[in-house]
Amino acid sequence: MPAPENPFKKALAEGKTVFGCWMSMAEGYSAEIMGQAGFDWLLIDGEHSPNDVRSIRDQMVALKSSRSHPIVRVPIGETWVIKQALDVGAQTILVPIVETAEQARALVRACRFPPQGTRGVGYSVSRAGGFGQFENYGPTADAQICLLVQVETAKGLENLDEILDVEGVDGVFIGPADLSASLGYLGQTGHPDMRRTILAALKKISDSGKAAGILTTDDSMIEASLEAGARFVAVAMDIALLLNNAKAAAKKWKSTRP
Repeated sequence: MPAPENPFKKALAEGKTVFGCWMSMAEGYSAEIMGQAGFDWLLIDGEHSPNDVRSIRDQMVALKSSRSHPIVRVPIGETWVIKQALDVGAQTILVPIVETAEQARALVRACRFPPQGTRGVGYSVSRAGGFGQFENYGPTADAQICLLVQVETAKGLENLDEILDVEGVDGVFIGPADLSASLGYLGQTGHPDMRRTILAALKKISDSGKAAGILTTDDSMIEASLEAGARFVAVAMDIALLLNNAKAAAKKWKSTRP
């Protein structure tokens, strides 16, 4: 049995646009609920959320029967971190703070088995390899791994052309918050200068043939990003959905009583 087909990677290869949601609650139960919402993909955030490899694995199990494809954002682009995420079953990896083509090439190698890469061959005991039941997993796994790199610093933006030339990088995600901070606009992702910079970067990514991605909950920025060529777009965050709706419900009913 070969490695399972990666529907997210297939959709990007076919030029489709897919919409997702950021998940920061770090719980399998909430992930299972989000899996019923209808998003094309759900991102399990290992960078800014209290996730570890066990909680990431639990959320992936919770999403197994969902049509929403799980993406794992690792906390850092270290080979051993990526190895663990892949072994628990992640087929699509998002790596933050990628600033050079050399770094991007190392990430490609971390996602592939030898001799092309440096991923450890332990699929006979991993969830990814069906605990040894996927007899043809090793030779077929590399083709189903989708690597997304996150450009979110001034240095990364300067080196964007070189990063886009790296074979094996499937998509480039622009991180508005960190990029704005790096360029001197901390907390001002909607500033006109930043908006122009972000949209120009998305267009450059799209024009290169790579898939461009972004996270934004602003409707006008979502539309502008799509027009610029973005094809994997996170349009919501689980924490914001919970908190904003909870606040609205509390305010609505408390305001009706003295």
